[in-house]
Amino acid sequence: MTRLDSDRLVRALQGAYNQGKRRKDLLQLTATRMRAAGSPYTGVYLYMLHDYDLLLEAFDGRATEHTKIPVGKGICGRAVAERRDINAADVAAEPDYLACSVETRSELVVLIRRGEEILGQIDIDSDVVNGFDESESKAVKEVADALAALL
Repeated sequence: MTRLDSDRLVRALQGAYNQGKRRKDLLQLTATRMRAAGSPYTGVYLYMLHDYDLLLEAFDGRATEHTKIPVGKGICGRAVAERRDINAADVAAEPDYLACSVETRSELVVLIRRGEEILGQIDIDSDVVNGFDESESKAVKEVADALAALL
């Protein structure tokens, strides 16, 4: 069963956009609503791509020291470099993992892309191993696609 109601979140994003909300507010709304879905969503971080760096522009959950991540570094940077989403079922098995928290056990990174252009990513931490199944990944991808159309 998918925890994230992506349809509801996409409607909320479209409504906020129609009310004049822009990038910062849309990103924060995404982080807040996704984390509110509960476990496995321990922390939700929205990084946007600026040249060759991912910059943290919104989050909900534990604060992170990783506010700027070079493309290619860590799971987040690797997702951009490899141009693909990454579902790291066990971060302890990832040699390039950049820990936001010692409690994090799994991580899902879904790219926000408009066609071939990568705009940024949704990075979700979970305190359980294998926190994100295929249906959860699909729901997050629907939100990322909606953001790509609105940003």
